[in-house]
Amino acid sequence: MIYPQNATDKLGFTEVKSLIKSHCLSEMGRQMVDRIQPMTVFDQINKFLRQTREFKEILENDSPLPIRHLFDIKSLAEKIRVEGAFLSEAELHQILLSLQTVFSVIGYFNEREGRYPNLEALFEHLPVEKKIIRNIETVIDEKGKIRPNASPELQNITAGIAKAEQEARKKIDHIFKNAQNSGWTADGSLTIRDGRLCIPLLAENKRKVKGFVHDESASGQTVYLEPEEVFQLNNKVRDLEFDKRREIVKILTVVSTELRPYVPLLLSYHGLLAKLDFVRAKGMFAIDTEAEMPVLINQPQLSLINARHPLLLLNFKKEAQTVVPLNIKIDGQQRIVVVSGPNAGGKSVCMKTIGLLQIMVQAGILISADESSEVGVFKQIFADIGDDQSIESDLSTYSAHLSKMKYFVENSGGKTLILIDEFGTGTDPQFGGPIAEAVLETLNRKKVRGVITTHYSNLKVFANGTEGLENASMMFNNLEMKPMYILEMGKPGSSYAFEIAQKIGLPPHVLNAAKGKIGVQQKRVDNLLVDLERDKKELLENRIAVDKQQRKVNALLEENEKLKSYLDENRKAILKEAKKEAQNIILNANKLVENTISEIKQNKADKEHTQKLRQNLREELNKHQEAEKTVAAPQADISELSAGDWVKLIDSETMGQVIDITKENVILAMGDLRSVVKRKRVQKIAKKEVPKEIRRSYSSQITDDIAQFSPEIDVRGMRGEEALHEIEKYLDKALMMGFSNLKIIHGKGDGILRKLIRDYLRKYTPVTRMEDEHADRGGDGITYAYL
Repeated sequence: MIYPQNATDKLGFTEVKSLIKSHCLSEMGRQMVDRIQPMTVFDQINKFLRQTREFKEILENDSPLPIRHLFDIKSLAEKIRVEGAFLSEAELHQILLSLQTVFSVIGYFNEREGRYPNLEALFEHLPVEKKIIRNIETVIDEKGKIRPNASPELQNITAGIAKAEQEARKKIDHIFKNAQNSGWTADGSLTIRDGRLCIPLLAENKRKVKGFVHDESASGQTVYLEPEEVFQLNNKVRDLEFDKRREIVKILTVVSTELRPYVPLLLSYHGLLAKLDFVRAKGMFAIDTEAEMPVLINQPQLSLINARHPLLLLNFKKEAQTVVPLNIKIDGQQRIVVVSGPNAGGKSVCMKTIGLLQIMVQAGILISADESSEVGVFKQIFADIGDDQSIESDLSTYSAHLSKMKYFVENSGGKTLILIDEFGTGTDPQFGGPIAEAVLETLNRKKVRGVITTHYSNLKVFANGTEGLENASMMFNNLEMKPMYILEMGKPGSSYAFEIAQKIGLPPHVLNAAKGKIGVQQKRVDNLLVDLERDKKELLENRIAVDKQQRKVNALLEENEKLKSYLDENRKAILKEAKKEAQNIILNANKLVENTISEIKQNKADKEHTQKLRQNLREELNKHQEAEKTVAAPQADISELSAGDWVKLIDSETMGQVIDITKENVILAMGDLRSVVKRKRVQKIAKKEVPKEIRRSYSSQITDDIAQFSPEIDVRGMRGEEALHEIEKYLDKALMMGFSNLKIIHGKGDGILRKLIRDYLRKYTPVTRMEDEHADRGGDGITYAYL
């Protein structure tokens, strides 16, 4: 499917496999990674991609999968196929631990039934045969040793050994003590020689104690003697030890015989463990490379959005740099993309990124691209990258290129993806260009898909006027003389040979001589491409500026619509209130005038009394004028607001206390609620204007809350979203109550939950900094957020 065989190395797929292998926990998982090959069956590819995506979801947002022990039980199952063969204690213990892992994993997915359907399919119809575990546990303990009561015979033998050893020890202690009292012993205590417990005696006293000399010191002054009385007991212990070994072999043989009918099932369990380790490694690699599952389509086409080369991404991460994303589309109409542009501008990286991501998808590996990207299925992937000259095969660089072109032309078709770097190079450009153009024309007639990089002008011109071919160029900043690594579809690019040579420092007279040697037409074309690049860049910058202005205009229009909507909703209520107020004013004024006239009549227009009544009228008029001024006056100076002040919403009678103030917003506490409102919607009021019951209830509630609140939250075992929701509530309370920090216990694990929480806290404005707990008290399993 891939030609030539070394294409996977040159595209970087071998290195990708090596990085995935580094995440495997077992040898069987690593063996599966070694066997990864691109597939051509759509359903198979889809299944592998979905399994990896689901495992990535578990690693990022769910409790850790209980994969604790991954042993190669396939070889053990094959071993007990042979009649009479038996497994050792350690081997039975490996099977026991592996099966415990299998059953824990199956239980994990049963608790989440339906959430990870593609991973559940790995053990579909696989029975949970716990009888195997019970059979092993009857004879093997949790440390992997044979149980003393594994059989009645073993129990009797073990008891006999203990009794004989105790009796022997008792006797030898007695003899040793007597020898010490007699002054026959050398310095030291009882010691083991040749597996026998011996007494250290001075050489001149060795005949004073009956027994067998097993060893002597280097100087010959000390001999190590086993007393005759203990000799028989030690022999008995040794005989019992041999009996014990024979009984253990007998027990292990019985257990192995009981397991023999389950060999096919054990092999199935082995397969499940290997696949889980394999998929887990792919999921870990996907997290490292920020990979997603693209939209998989059963057509030979692709549309990559914000794609990045995974190996380049990992290298740039170490250096705290970012990779410029790639956007490209190849389909039935735009089949072959001819990429041109400056040297070191990113043409080859662009082509290799496309080839590597395509192979990765068809191998069931998630890719570093937007999940809205579309990737199809190709039957063949052909690549011509680098220098393949061979002395053994008598091939020069250009001959090697031509050999590949011959294979491409003869074997490619509508479901082939071709990748050719520096098309046509390696020979005289006068002849290499036309040959490359003829090969490209043939490949285009065969409807192949692909990406070709070139500097040849004839290929750019051919692509511009040929259906199915599309020019593209790597953008170049010709003012700063730097490549931008952005692929631009629809136009060819200049090689910027003279500009790059000038920047490097090639002498001016050499450059001028070179310019004089190129053809006038070629020079015009190159200048035209440079000017086109400059105009395109200016157009792009202008479009970005226009888009920015448009967003501002849209925001203003949206705010205007909201204000208009608010006025429309409240207009009737405002007018009704104003009319009612006006009616009251008129009614009061009429009463005042009538009373004034009545009093003037009663007092028969007394001058003094009349002046007094006029004064009353003026005072009443002034009151209304002052009220109008108050209504029309601008709102209080809200810039003087500070935390702890009481305010009232201008458009209602709702009162609240200021918790915090940002640029345009005020954070208010209103009873149990915490609300964010615009500064212009609130008016500062005196504390005495706030009813006592509100102040009292608020104060007591805050006091109770502070007394009950603990600035520590434990989110271990929670899913990502659930943990963030709980942390957000705690942060809000901590802010309202004036706490300076919050302790978040998230555990260590694989660090997924810790990363998710810290990314969230970085976006939470009131959090000023974060730090780990002391290493002795939890280390990076606990985060302190300072407010």
